[in-house]
Amino acid sequence: MVAACTVAAAHRRDHQHDHFTQECHPHSVEVVHLGHRAVAVCHDCHADSGFLLDRDAEALAEQHVEQTRGHASPPLVAVA
Repeated sequence: MVAACTVAAAHRRDHQHDHFTQECHPHSVEVVHLGHRAVAVCHDCHADSGFLLDRDAEALAEQHVEQTRGHASPPLVAVA
């Protein structure tokens, strides 16, 4: 329950885009920690990583920000 509420809270944001406007570049990615686990949530493409080890979520968030510095928007997914 706590994890679901944390993810829901991360998805609520002050930074909203209209449906027909472009996303920000680089994307704004937030990492929400819960103990040794964390979830990376992209506020622009509305994707999340699911719960990962905290260091993996941080690395994934940094990678997504770096990849979205241009105009491409690759998905926010964990790489095994």
